[in-house]
Amino acid sequence: MICNYSLNKLNTFNIKNNAIKIIKVKNLKQLCQIWKKYKKKKLPCLILGKGSNVLFLNNFYGLVVINKIKGIHINESSKYWNLHINSGENWHKLVKNTIKNKIYGLENLALIPGSVGSAPIQNIGAYGSSIKDFCQYVDIINPINQKIQRINKKKCKFKYRDSIFKHDDYKNHIIISIGLSLSKKWIPNLNYKDLKKLRTNVNITPQQIFNYICNIRKKKIPNPKIYGNAGSFFKNPFISSKLGLKLLKIYPQIPIFIENNKLKLSAGWLINQCKFKGYIQNGVMVHSKQALIILNKSNNATGMDILKLAIKIYNTVGIKFDIWLEPEVKIINSYGEVNPSFFFKKIKN
Repeated sequence: MICNYSLNKLNTFNIKNNAIKIIKVKNLKQLCQIWKKYKKKKLPCLILGKGSNVLFLNNFYGLVVINKIKGIHINESSKYWNLHINSGENWHKLVKNTIKNKIYGLENLALIPGSVGSAPIQNIGAYGSSIKDFCQYVDIINPINQKIQRINKKKCKFKYRDSIFKHDDYKNHIIISIGLSLSKKWIPNLNYKDLKKLRTNVNITPQQIFNYICNIRKKKIPNPKIYGNAGSFFKNPFISSKLGLKLLKIYPQIPIFIENNKLKLSAGWLINQCKFKGYIQNGVMVHSKQALIILNKSNNATGMDILKLAIKIYNTVGIKFDIWLEPEVKIINSYGEVNPSFFFKKIKN
């Protein structure tokens, strides 16, 4: 198959793979027509926003649709701002514009890369906040029969970096819009440890929180235009109380957090304990400041090069701590998304 369309600028890992066809879509009619056309040809179809959470392993033997379906509609009640946002909008620009328009609440989610459509899939979150705190519904479409469904918040089953949209039941659907509800009675969310310095300011504003978080993220996460990356490669794992107590005895300074009555452990800390910070293999590097970030340091590494280092980290951490990390990044082969368990397999001791 001839793959002449470059994916290099469509994924933040800067992987130099190609696709058979890449088409930008600006409305639902165009999306459904194109999707049907390529499905009739029995070619795989993949929808991308900003490509900030994908790892291409090979050329993609199908159609890549770039979502440019935009639009923001705002209604208000006496207590809430209600936003209906189309999936092709840029997430960070949305956050920036809401603050500019004195609609507050999303400031902790500043500078998260990607489009609005990808936000509910893995329940994006940062600095003590996540999209589940505001999302009221997600609209999806089956591009073959053009049926639109509205999935309410409860049925989305939002969890840490997870939702129903990551699973097989919805693999033939595309997110077209989301609904957010933001309280007019703004209360700053400063519970996260990195925001401790802001708690002394009794007159803190959403803009100040937004600016502070943007500065932190810029220092922690390298610009993908310089070194290709997708931010955190692995999720922070939840562990049992028994394992948590055992690790605390061995490592008294271990960063363990309580979230929803469960123990959550820093994946970056685990990786760092295995001496991976700054480690380089085949042009791929574990970031020297944040071990959760894997860099395409040479910007010439392949997707397989990145995957091999990720698997090495997974196995090393698993053998040392009996904690088996789960990737955040979607892995795409020539025909579509691959279940991470195909590559990341627990080794029996």
